[in-house]
Parts: sequence; C-alpha cells; structure tokens
Amino acid sequence: MHRLSLIHKTNMRAVDLNLLRLFDTVYRTRNISRAAEELDMSQPATSQALTRLRLALGDHLFERTPGGVRPTPRAERLARSVQAGLALLEAGLADDDAFEPGTSSGQLRLHLTDIGEARFLPELMSEVRRAAPGIRVHASTWPKEDIVQALDNGLIHFAIGFLPELVDTVKVDLLTDRYVLVMRSDHPLAESLGRRTLNLDQLRRLDLVSVQSHAQTRRILHSLNLENRIRLETSTFLALPSIVRQTDLAVLMPKAIAMGFEPAKRFRIVEARLPAGDFTVALHWSRRHEHLPMLRWARELLIRLFGSAPRRP
Repeated sequence: MHRLSLIHKTNMRAVDLNLLRLFDTVYRTRNISRAAEELDMSQPATSQALTRLRLALGDHLFERTPGGVRPTPRAERLARSVQAGLALLEAGLADDDAFEPGTSSGQLRLHLTDIGEARFLPELMSEVRRAAPGIRVHASTWPKEDIVQALDNGLIHFAIGFLPELVDTVKVDLLTDRYVLVMRSDHPLAESLGRRTLNLDQLRRLDLVSVQSHAQTRRILHSLNLENRIRLETSTFLALPSIVRQTDLAVLMPKAIAMGFEPAKRFRIVEARLPAGDFTVALHWSRRHEHLPMLRWARELLIRLFGSAPRRP
C-alpha cells in the first residue's frame, strides 16, 4: 500500500497552523517558489513542509504543471475550509470594535472598469461620505486573470462586474442588465427605426462607436460582422454622451449605463436582436478576508445599495 494511504488517518495534531498557511499560499499562488517567497521561507523548507502536509492528509494535494502546480480535487475541497478557518482566526485576533464607520479610516480597494466606475461610484461615494467620511476608496481596473490572486492577497477587496471567468471567489449577484443601442433622439434614422427591436439589417444601417475598454461589446459587433460599420474607436466610455449627442453615431452598451445619460430627452435607447442575452453583474470577494470588520461593513453596504438580483451566496 502506498505510504500516503497509510498516513491519511493521522490526527489533527500532525497539522499545525503554519502548514495550513503554507497550503493556502501554495493554493493561491499555484507556485511553490512564489509561496516560499511570500512566506519568507527557503524553497527546500517549503517543499519539506508541503511533504509533511501531504503525508498527514494522505493526498498529493498539488500536481506539477509547466508553470507551477495545480490543486488536486481533495485540495480544492480543503481550500474552502482552510481559507474560511484562517479568515475566522484573523477576525478573532482582530479587534471587532476597531472599526466604527463614522470615525474609522482606511482604504477600500475595488476592481471596476471605467463603465463600472460610472455605474457604481457616484452612489457609493455619496453613501461612504455620509456614513464613513474617513474611508478612502481606490478604484482600479485589473487584468481578469489577476483578479482572484489580487483578492486573495488583499491588493483589492472587492471586484464588481460581469466576470464569469472568475473562480475560487465568493460572490453575490447584484443586478441583471443587457446590451442596447443608444443614439441621439433626433437621429436621422430614429423615426424609421421606430421603437421596435432592431434586426441585423437595421443594425447595418447605423454608423457605430466601438469602445476598446469593453471587450464584450467588441465581441458582439464582431460576431454580427458589423466591424465595417465602426466609424469611431474610443478608449473608454467617458466621452460617449457628448459624442452620441452631437453626431449620428450609435453605441452598443449596457442599458443600466445608458439610462444615466443626461439630459435623457436628448437620447434614444433602442433594443436590438443580439447574440448576447441578459448578463449578471456580481460582487466578488475572497473567502480569506470576508470576516474582517471593515470589509464586512463594506460588503453589506454594496449589497444594500446595488443588490437587486436574487441572492446567490
């Protein structure tokens, strides 16, 4: 019988807190060398400690890959418990009374795209300034492939957006949205297009704006072979209200953002038959930090302000 199968009955005294911290770090980084660096350990000591944990738990835990390691199914299951346990321990060691919204200071770090900033920051900052004036909010856009690790490492506290590719996070659905066409209210084609849902032939009559920072809208235009109708490419959504209001260009964008264009009477929102249906914007966070008092307060605030979709913890 393999040695691992003989050892797996070892009791919890064989697994100390440092081994669990090591496991969590390797799981997050997917790399033993990076885990050793983060824990300020030598690589031989890290490997020896990981071997001790493997023997104690009766599982290899991680398999080597060309770029590092990947967790086994047992490690995937174990990670949830370990992260939750470490989070509870950190919260227990912290002073729960240390965070009072009205008097506390600190920084709340968010992942938001430019369009997410337009949708969420005005209302969020209004409430933060009222309830927790000492809190600073830092919003930035992270590459999607780096978000999970940034959440686990505490570099950001929450990620808000349509992020179906994120795994190993805790999330709550906030709202459901869909893509629409926006044009100025007196657009030359507005009368002939009417209020009905546009088909592909009607879409091909429009001159369009493409926004480089929003990959999903670009994918939709590409899938419909509408790239030859693009007359302007912008880097962000910020200039769109002025551009649409002063030109005959139309833009494909989330309806929740289009509804905020002012003055509303100057714009027309038109539904279209698109390959992408409704999508859900969610609030993501790391299980590792979810019990920290400031983040618990911020999470409840974000859900209260923006949560309209059915809750799915």
